[in-house]
Amino acid sequence: MTELVHYDVADGVATITLDSPHNRNALSRQLVTELFERLAAAEADDAVTALLLRSAGRVFCSGADLAEASAGSMEEGTRKIVELQRLIVGLDKPVVVEVLGGVRAGGIGIVAAADIAVAAEDASFALTEVKLGLAAATISLTVFHRMTPRAAALTTLGGEVFRGTEAAAYGLVTLAVPAEQLSAEVSRVCAALTTGAAQGLRESKRILNRDLLARIDADGEELAALSTRLFASDAAREAMTAFLSRSR
Repeated sequence: MTELVHYDVADGVATITLDSPHNRNALSRQLVTELFERLAAAEADDAVTALLLRSAGRVFCSGADLAEASAGSMEEGTRKIVELQRLIVGLDKPVVVEVLGGVRAGGIGIVAAADIAVAAEDASFALTEVKLGLAAATISLTVFHRMTPRAAALTTLGGEVFRGTEAAAYGLVTLAVPAEQLSAEVSRVCAALTTGAAQGLRESKRILNRDLLARIDADGEELAALSTRLFASDAAREAMTAFLSRSR
């Protein structure tokens, strides 16, 4: 199979790149499996001080793979999304996310799980689950931890597109910069992180994420079960089938 998640280490930073253009970096079984493997490799590598998650194209992640979701049970998939967020939050090394273009639904959970998220001002975000008869269930663990309650209600219930500048105002991303400055700003942030001592970074991250980890451990199983149930509903299956038909 063609590799969907690339891995490279340079200057203390492990760069993990999503590269699945055929489905706009949707969270397919293969992509999620490879992403787990790359994150684990970075955690185990003493040459790595910080991690950078990015995409090869303009779409960072389009959310769940609806083709897979409409074809069978999502029980394993929803649990994996909880585990993926927990892994990112619980890593001993800081994780930075770079968002140049689009990110939807489950992909926003990855953005929210990261310690630092830098987006282009015109990057587009949308919690589209509500339009498919679903809910932002598993990703609420991290997304609602980052966003203000009013912003969470507006974006979750409306399901409409909002831009990087709004994502920064809502608390979802750390900062938004002009697209042409994104790469340089991300490099600056990563370089600053690599000046930290491993022990200092590890213990600081544990303090910062203690409450979030507790939330994931307390509510993750229940929200995964809810998400699985919603994906299996007639309303969601009809909406997903219609969406896939329009996308072909």
